[in-house]
Amino acid sequence: MHILLVEDDQKLADYIKQGLLSAGHTVDHISDGSIALAASVTESYDVGVIDRMIPGVDGLSLVKAMRSANLALPVLFLTSLGGVDDRVDGLEAGGDDYLTKPFAFPELLARVAALGRRPPIQGEELTLSYADIVMNVAERKVLRAGTVLDLLPKEYKILEIFIRNPGRVITKNMLLEKVWDIHFDPKTSVVETHISRLRDKLDKPFDSQLLKTVRGAGYKLEVS
Repeated sequence: MHILLVEDDQKLADYIKQGLLSAGHTVDHISDGSIALAASVTESYDVGVIDRMIPGVDGLSLVKAMRSANLALPVLFLTSLGGVDDRVDGLEAGGDDYLTKPFAFPELLARVAALGRRPPIQGEELTLSYADIVMNVAERKVLRAGTVLDLLPKEYKILEIFIRNPGRVITKNMLLEKVWDIHFDPKTSVVETHISRLRDKLDKPFDSQLLKTVRGAGYKLEVS
C-alpha cells in the first residue's frame, strides 16, 4: 500500500517508516499539516497515519479538510492525546481509527492493514480506464480488451501511475519515488526491468502498444 505518514517527530517517523517499508509498503513522510493536505489532494494514498499535534494545519483540521474535499482516504490517528474526548474528537473529525503513543509496532501494522482492506467509501473512484484498459481499484484487477492481466504489486502500482496520468511523461526518478520510495538514482535497472515486465503483459499480447519510451525523458501511456 501507499501510505501517507504525517509526523513531526523525525526519530519516530523514521522508525515507523522503516517498519512500514519492511512490511512491503511505500511511504511518503511529511512533517507539516499544510503540506500533507496538498499532497493528499494530488497523490493517491491507500492509508493515512496522522499525528494530531503537527505544525501548519493540525491533525484534526487536516482530516476535516480532507473530508470537506471528499477525499475518502482511510485515516489512523497516531497521537499522545489518549483521553476519551480526544478519541471522540478524532473520530468525529473523520478519522477511521485511533492509536495512542506509546504503541506496539505490530499493532500499528495490523491497524494499517485493516484500514487498507476496507471497501472504498461511497463516492470514491472505483475504476480507472484508458483506451481498452480497465483498472478496478477496489479489487485491484486490471483488464485489457476484456483479458485479465496478472500483474505483480509493483507492476500494478506502475500502471496505476500511468493510467492516472495518460499522455504525461513519467520519469525514472518519479517511478523510483512513487513505487519504491527511493529519492535518488541508485544506478540500478530496477525501473527498466519492471517496465519491461509490464510491457510483456500489457502490450505484447495485443495489437497496439500503449506504454511508450520517451528517449532521454522517461515513459508515457499513449494511444498511437
